[in-house]
Order: sequence, then structure tokens, then C-alpha cells
Amino acid sequence: MKRLVILGGGYGGINIVSTLLSYQLPEDAHITIVDRNPYHSLKTEFYAVAAGTSAYKDVRIDFPDDDRVNYLFAEVEEIDTENQQILFKKANTTKALPYDYLVVALGCEDNYHGIEGAAEFTESVQTFAKARHAGLAVGNLKAYGKVTIVGAGLSGIEVASEIRESRSDLNIRLLDRGASVLKAFDSKIQEYVEEWFVANDVDVLHHANVEYVEKDGVCNNGVCYVNDVTIWTAGVQPHYLARALPFEKDAQDKIILNEFYQVPTQTNVYVVGDCASSSYSPSAQLAGQQGEQIAEILLAVLQNKEPKKPKEIKLKGTLGSLGKSDGFGNMMQKPMTGLLPRLAKSGVLWLSRRH
Repeated sequence: MKRLVILGGGYGGINIVSTLLSYQLPEDAHITIVDRNPYHSLKTEFYAVAAGTSAYKDVRIDFPDDDRVNYLFAEVEEIDTENQQILFKKANTTKALPYDYLVVALGCEDNYHGIEGAAEFTESVQTFAKARHAGLAVGNLKAYGKVTIVGAGLSGIEVASEIRESRSDLNIRLLDRGASVLKAFDSKIQEYVEEWFVANDVDVLHHANVEYVEKDGVCNNGVCYVNDVTIWTAGVQPHYLARALPFEKDAQDKIILNEFYQVPTQTNVYVVGDCASSSYSPSAQLAGQQGEQIAEILLAVLQNKEPKKPKEIKLKGTLGSLGKSDGFGNMMQKPMTGLLPRLAKSGVLWLSRRH
């Protein structure tokens, strides 16, 4: 039996198993997906859960129902690569899950950069459970409550704008470490988003330097702001289980791989998405494309064939929302703003739900 274990049912993991199941698999192939939740979550939409503008069911998708794949819903304690097994936090789940081939598709978690109080006193949108918790915190605020979002990348922009659309009464502040929001985007998009925030009464503070976070406030550049809810969107890092693996990593703690997404010193271990070293910025689109390529490689390996070298990844651009009827993004290699990119983002979501 060839035991393939996929840790994580996110964009990378789900694309691997979906692609594999579209083929005739060898009789001796045995696939297991391990995830903490009994469903695939649309992480790119967690900002709407945090803002209270999407129902929980809108960001969940059932895993593929196929006799050729098994599911184990549990929290992983350790990835034991020496003995090729997965250990779990609850002993009654299963003592250990052995594997012959392993895919690490665990995604990312918040990077607090060592800032005191950030982990304890901020909300997050990095997991479904944390996004729900953030949504309750925002939704329970009384009129004129104060919300601070730390970080003005894509996640921070979408969280801030969606909360504004959901709650016109709230005082919203966005702390941006740079001179302009969305530093990775075209200047046209940066200016458009800045103007949107001005028009919608969201305070943006540039050159932010958060020194520490308290239960009721954020201290930035020597000024402490009284605050009701603080949401952290100021950077991510690979999942701690991936960071703990005894493999060579890059400067971002991502695992360095060969051209087949394999760990060079242990080629039966594959890594996808936010845990894998890449020249591209982490995204659902990147993880999805990598997942499809890894599936093709695994299919060859499971059939005892030599895998073909994957083609170069070609990303289609990035889309972001400013509420439900406005947005921005790189489309057809051009920066675009307004309703069109927002409709395109909705279209991508529609396709994801029906994939």
C-alpha cells in the first residue's frame, strides 16, 4: 500500500486531492486528508466573516465525497519525519498516522514580530475560528466603538473597508507601516484606496510603528490610542508545525524545495503554499496552482513513473474588495479599480464554491 497523507485541506491540499481524484488511481494508493475542520474554508473571504457581512456557511465548502480518499479531523501534535508518522494532540483520535508520502499544506499564521501584547490582545483572520471570534467582537461593539486594524496590506484593507460597510457608526483606524497602503500594488491602486478611505471616514496613519498592544489600546510611535477591538493583519509566517520540521529553510522560515516541490533530503515529503519557499508572494492562487502541479507529480510517483518537471507558475493577478460594490486589482496585467474588479472577485469566489 502507498499511503499518501495530506496535512491541511486549504487551497493547496484541496487542489491536490481534487486533481488526483480526476484520474484513475492505482489500486494500492491510499489517500488521507488531515484537517482541524470537516470542510474546506475559503480563507480569502475571512475578512467578511470578521466584519459580519458573510454567513459562516458562505465561506465553507464540503470536501470531495469519494471512496478513494479518507478524512481525519484532528489537531496535529507533531510531524515525525524520522519515523514517517503524524502524531495527534488527543490520544483518543489515533495514536499515530503512518505515511509513505506526505504533503505539508498547513498554510500560515500571524507573525507578531515580537511585539508585546499582540498575540494576547488582538483579533485575527488567519483561521475560520479566529475570524468568527473577530466577527463577534466587532458585532458586539456599542455605537461609536473604536476598531484599529494593524497592517495595510491586502487583508488589512479588506477588513477595514468591510467593517466600514457593515458598521457606519464605528470609529475605524488603520495603522500602515509604510508611506502608502498596499505597497505591493500599482500607485494608481494605492491612490484609489487612499481616497476611498478618506471618503468613507477611515483614518489611515502612515509610518506606523506599533510598540505594544494592551487589552484596551494600541501604542504607536509613542502615542497610545484607546481602543475596543484590535485586529492584526501585519504579516504572516509558515505554520509552526512546518517551522519545526528539520529541513533547510529560507529567510522567511519557509521550507526550501527542489523543482518537484520535494524536500531535497527527504523526497517523499512535499510542501505547498505558505510553507513552501517561493519567489512569489503567498496567495490562494499560488497554492492552488502548486497543488495541481504536485498532484501531477504524485500521480506519476504513485504509478511508479518518472514525473515531468512542472511548468513555470503563471499567476493571473490579484483582486481585492472595498466593500461589496467597489474594488481593485491587477487584471490583464493592468491596474484596475471600481466595480469591475469587484465583480471579478465575486466571480472567482463563485467558481471556488462550485469547483
